[in-house]
Amino acid sequence: MSFVERYGPWAVVSGASEGTGRAFARKIASNGVPCILIARRTDPLASLAEVIRAESGLVCPTAAIDLTSPDAINQLVAAVGDREVGLFVSNAGADPNGMRFLDRDIDVWLEHVRRNVITTMSCCHHFAKLMRARRKGGLLLVNSGACYGGASFMAAYSASKAFTLNFGESLWAELRPHGVDVLNLVLGRTDTPAFRAVLAEKGLPVPPDLASPDDVAQIGLDRLPQGPIYNWGLADDVAGYAPTSAGIRRSRILAIDMATKQIYGD
Repeated sequence: MSFVERYGPWAVVSGASEGTGRAFARKIASNGVPCILIARRTDPLASLAEVIRAESGLVCPTAAIDLTSPDAINQLVAAVGDREVGLFVSNAGADPNGMRFLDRDIDVWLEHVRRNVITTMSCCHHFAKLMRARRKGGLLLVNSGACYGGASFMAAYSASKAFTLNFGESLWAELRPHGVDVLNLVLGRTDTPAFRAVLAEKGLPVPPDLASPDDVAQIGLDRLPQGPIYNWGLADDVAGYAPTSAGIRRSRILAIDMATKQIYGD
């Protein structure tokens, strides 16, 4: 199938206002699929919609939604309306805090978990059920190398990313027989406005080896059919900064999936 046949006729991109989300929306549109653009801020979304219209001629609706809100999924579903969504890119999930867990109010971390875990899970449940029925589609979960272990300043962030890793792997195993692709796109340091803002706040220089959002978007879309994991900058058989390589994790998931089917059935 072509990209449009496999992942169209509509895509949803969360966290689309800047950085990798903006790059994903432009790349997806360049492949012929218009996007429903989701983020908190109205003006950057409107600007992106105009850029995409100029580049590809596609009209992309926008919706300003706070994904930390308890009813974010209801707002998002309402924004999509009756459009058929063949691709969901979960891109909202950065940590703007850069603080130790006990140095921020608990409500800050609860909002973080609502956005990175609850809203992501709710969106995948809604869109994947429809994709499974159509036997095609894709879920692309933008993740972080923090998913592989915790550290100071990352308690809630790394925990939420570990959830996304295991959640995405499980969905890949569950949905692959139904023609639905799932990818955890595990990133390292990426040149986004959010990351630069954290560096500026801490008085730190910008590292020279940041990944570009455009490269992230292109490789993420290229790797989506292969799932369930792509570790940024690493070959499929190289562990690198991850405990195990993407290839070994894929084999492990398939082995566990087979074992669980012996208990629960197909």
